[in-house]
Amino acid sequence: MLDSAEKTAIISRFQRDEHDTGSPEVQIALLTTRIKQLTEHLIALPKDFHSRRGLYKMVSSRKRLLAYVARTEPATHRRLLSELGIRG
Repeated sequence: MLDSAEKTAIISRFQRDEHDTGSPEVQIALLTTRIKQLTEHLIALPKDFHSRRGLYKMVSSRKRLLAYVARTEPATHRRLLSELGIRG
């Protein structure tokens, strides 16, 4: 789980303006952090199928948000992929 300091740091890094907390860029960054944490958890506990289902839902949600950003703002999409290290 993300603590508030980590969450605030991620939001401030990816927000569009000072009051932005829910733009697709921020949501993708937060989901990516949670996905990385949950992946580490599942490596330690491979039989935790309930958490695995949550991981699949988060990956699917991030995939939809990335598709939206790629469709509407291609330059932002490329920047997000490189900054977050999502794809190769």
